[in-house]
Amino acid sequence: MEGADFGVFGLGVMGQNLARNGARNGFKVALYNRSRGRTERMVEAHGEEGEFVPTFDAAGLVASIAAPRPILLMVQAGAAVDEAIGQLLPLLAPGDIVIDAGNSHFVDTRRREVELSRRGLQFIGTGVSGGEQGALWGPSIMPGGTRPAYETVSPIFDRIAAQVDGRPCSTYLGPDGAGHYVKMVHNGIEYADIQLIAEAYDLLTQVTGLDAASMANIFERWNEGDLSSYLIEITARVLSQVDAATGRPLVDLIVDEAANKGTGKWSSQSALDLGAPVSAIAEAVFSRYLSAQREQRVRAARVLPGPPPGRGEEGLVEAIGEALYASKLVAYAQGFEQMRMASAEYGWALDLGEIATIWRGGCIIRARFLERIKEVYEVSPGLPNLLLAPYFVEVLGRAQSSWRKVIKSAIDLGVATPAFSSALAYYDGYRRERSPANLIQGLRDYFGAHTYHRTDRDLSLSFHTNWGEDGSEARV
Repeated sequence: MEGADFGVFGLGVMGQNLARNGARNGFKVALYNRSRGRTERMVEAHGEEGEFVPTFDAAGLVASIAAPRPILLMVQAGAAVDEAIGQLLPLLAPGDIVIDAGNSHFVDTRRREVELSRRGLQFIGTGVSGGEQGALWGPSIMPGGTRPAYETVSPIFDRIAAQVDGRPCSTYLGPDGAGHYVKMVHNGIEYADIQLIAEAYDLLTQVTGLDAASMANIFERWNEGDLSSYLIEITARVLSQVDAATGRPLVDLIVDEAANKGTGKWSSQSALDLGAPVSAIAEAVFSRYLSAQREQRVRAARVLPGPPPGRGEEGLVEAIGEALYASKLVAYAQGFEQMRMASAEYGWALDLGEIATIWRGGCIIRARFLERIKEVYEVSPGLPNLLLAPYFVEVLGRAQSSWRKVIKSAIDLGVATPAFSSALAYYDGYRRERSPANLIQGLRDYFGAHTYHRTDRDLSLSFHTNWGEDGSEARV
């Protein structure tokens, strides 16, 4: 019997749906899960969708796949990936391809690629975005690894990925951890995007007094314009959902604690290592941590004073929409700047325009303005920051009045807008020709002799002032 085109190791929801996607697109897919029953139930429920080969141990999985065997690992990031690789290693032959399609940390991916290459095996770390529906009907796929390994599996990736304008939302990103790094930043931007939407919802609730049904209509309308995106679309759906048991909006009954799985934290940590100022992403992560301190917040609400309750001025709804769009543009600009800096640091040569292209469909942050980002990089591939692109300059300049008005209203009424505010602060900081960092450096030189440069001298020269002595200055 002819071998399977690829195998799936791990049949959780994502693993099952990617396997079904592959089978529906004409591939023969071998299946393995640690629990035999899950494999059997999947084949029973979905066996008519395509050609599946159920197997019940790792040896059976490997034996059922045609060489060079591509095996898609769909297990939890971390130790489970190393455990799965450990099971497969004694069974694989040189040239076989292990594909980690979970949310692994790019540092682990770089390590695994080195370890497997020493054994003659090929390793691909690939980001997959789109959730369970994307996995089933077409995700955005972000592979990194060796070019030969990618070329072998690209026919599979291209066919199961989302398609936009006749192009698959999948492309080769670069060696070792490039794919998982791009997925990590994707998730960081997703954190920021969701936080900004939550802040817009909070403003519409607290500042304008609208109910969930009214807000659902607003988000539906916003989704027809520049804000059009998957996240805006599903926000309208969440807000419109009515709880069958109580007749109340379901969103009003959901506990206000947001969980996280680590990718936003990793993105922020990597940005700190690189010196990339991704403030919107970091604020989104911190906001989730603050939401988890629910008991403390309930206690604080009873004792910490704030401004008296009130309502914002008329016309604030449209201003909130403009502020949301401007803040989202900043968050995406920060994420792309981080990827540019990481590409230089790790030697990946990331094509930022291609990344924008494959994010247009399938993934969670797919949005209309990703087409704009793609166009920017087609014209200016070496642009250091998207904020310098004419489209961003125009939109942010036009939106800044509304942006500032919304944040002022939020401050006056005691509504926290950390992501809105940090995005505006980044914008204002980035457009400053001269920042107050001169004082910071003066202070650092005073207490730590860290030296400084002078605006009226060659910038390659360093100076130190004897602040606590005679105030004399010396070149260092």
